Amino acid sequence: MNISMLTDSHAHLDAIEFDGDREQLFLEMQQAGISGALIPGVSPADWAKQQQIAAAFQCPYALGIHPWYCPTDIPAAVALLDRQLQQHLADPLLVAVGECGLDKPRAKFAEDDVRRVAWEQQKVLLDAQLALAVKYQLPVVLHAVHCHAAMQALLQKYPSCHGVIHGFSGSYEVAMQYWQMGFRLGIGGLLLEASAKKLRSAVKRLPLPALLVETDAPAMAPAALRPARNTPLTILAVVAEIAILQGKTAVLVSEQLQNNFVQLFER
Repeated sequence: MNISMLTDSHAHLDAIEFDGDREQLFLEMQQAGISGALIPGVSPADWAKQQQIAAAFQCPYALGIHPWYCPTDIPAAVALLDRQLQQHLADPLLVAVGECGLDKPRAKFAEDDVRRVAWEQQKVLLDAQLALAVKYQLPVVLHAVHCHAAMQALLQKYPSCHGVIHGFSGSYEVAMQYWQMGFRLGIGGLLLEASAKKLRSAVKRLPLPALLVETDAPAMAPAALRPARNTPLTILAVVAEIAILQGKTAVLVSEQLQNNFVQLFER
């Protein structure tokens, strides 16, 4: 991994939105000082394309099952993930397990039992993937939406587990809890929104070694970009905003953020 250039720590560059101009985008990224991106996995159906693109552009990647794609047969899906991790463990581009996690709004956790099971299934699926991360000694890329108490309760079962809380939007206090548990915070385009006061306050106070920079491209475009597509180029603005909030130079912030990425994901 090139420590002199920034890496987007979370971008779905295998998404169909990039099929028409992926090579051009990578060229623009290189010209802007962005070496690439970590491409997270979301479902077994997408892993093959994801790995193909990671190999073609020499991007690090993770394999996992996103809570939005929670399968009906969890044991079978986890067994498949286990086999894939074992098969590709020697691949230096495979650097993590994920994207996996919990998303309470998507579970629509309410009165009825069917929806309640969906939330419980998310927890079962995440628990199994955390166990695989520990088994293969890989960091984990975590999706955590309105679920920090439940997420931290699960993480406490696996004290050696470490990784990143992707797309973090919470408070300083919650961020520090994750940092003390061995997890960095993925900071994306939401930081550019003036309305994201809680996140902006947290980033201003957090130690810089606790942070990673990401875009979640093509999703999560900052308001200034909409309706245009989000890309890893957005991390330049995010880095600049982190520098402003912390009262540091953009060069210093860029170097530390890239160091953080390498420390977490280099194998």
